[in-house]
Amino acid sequence: MKAAVLSSPLPIAQSPLQILEVADPRVRSGHVLLRVRACGVCRTDLHIVEGELPPQQLRMIPGHQIVGEVIDGGTDGIPVGSRVGVSWLGGTDGTCPYCKRGEENLCDSPTFTGYSVAGGYAQYAFARSDFVYPLPAELDDLHAAPLLCAGIIGFRSLRVAGVQPGERVGLFGFGASAHLAISVLQAWKCEIYVSTRGESHRKLAESLGAAWVGSETQKPPVDLDRVVTFAPSGDVVVAALASLRKGGVVAINAIHLDRIPQFDYDRLLWGERQLRSVANMTRADARDFLALAGEIGLRPKVTVFQLDQANEALLAVKNDAVDGAAVIVP
Repeated sequence: MKAAVLSSPLPIAQSPLQILEVADPRVRSGHVLLRVRACGVCRTDLHIVEGELPPQQLRMIPGHQIVGEVIDGGTDGIPVGSRVGVSWLGGTDGTCPYCKRGEENLCDSPTFTGYSVAGGYAQYAFARSDFVYPLPAELDDLHAAPLLCAGIIGFRSLRVAGVQPGERVGLFGFGASAHLAISVLQAWKCEIYVSTRGESHRKLAESLGAAWVGSETQKPPVDLDRVVTFAPSGDVVVAALASLRKGGVVAINAIHLDRIPQFDYDRLLWGERQLRSVANMTRADARDFLALAGEIGLRPKVTVFQLDQANEALLAVKNDAVDGAAVIVP
């Protein structure tokens, strides 16, 4: 098959992904073999390709927002011919204390799609059959792909932040994940405030119905109940804390953060304000979010790239040159 392969992490501007012919994956026990129909491009892929996350394979195929058709290894629940989604969390051990507590997102021995196992920047992929999700008919391939990480993790971030219907919620950073979370917040009748860099991102937030839009560290005109930060920047985290009411929560949706600068505890964190991190997702998050996405007709804005444009797709994500989400179609 044809695949985008990472042999050595490099800055994305140096085009580290090579388009190669590699052996087709073979189905193994407990797994399904998929023909990849689309694969979303995530900022986590960028962290992997550029080496901010240490390599876990010698030759890696990134991509963890896979829409695929089951062509082998089908089960009673997922027969051959099914259209399914695959996300970042590709498997857990099921035996560690976290799994036993129902906190599989914190598993001690997880498998990550496109990181510890081959991902979806390819014509075929395999996945554990108990970690794939049937997709609602209302979601076509292109619009389902970005939901499978950006959408699910954004949904989990809202849960971690404790968002309640009708609250004032801030989204700091407005890339692929945030522009999906805004639709969930609207379904929950929340008032949405967006702080983000980039004029095009601010215009997108306005067009999607944000009550207020400002620059990346600009404080909204009202105190917020909850904030989710989507930018891998400690400065943004501090700006989010400065926007909270007493008792409010900031949830950090970032697998990598540059730093947390010094800040004034008395002014920014005291008053039972809370700072939480978001780690991965659970299968329950995925099922609940995909069902909701189908119900509300969630259709993210997408830009399509071919497989041999994988480097260009990641460079566009790095440079915030894509409004919404980038999707690779093999």
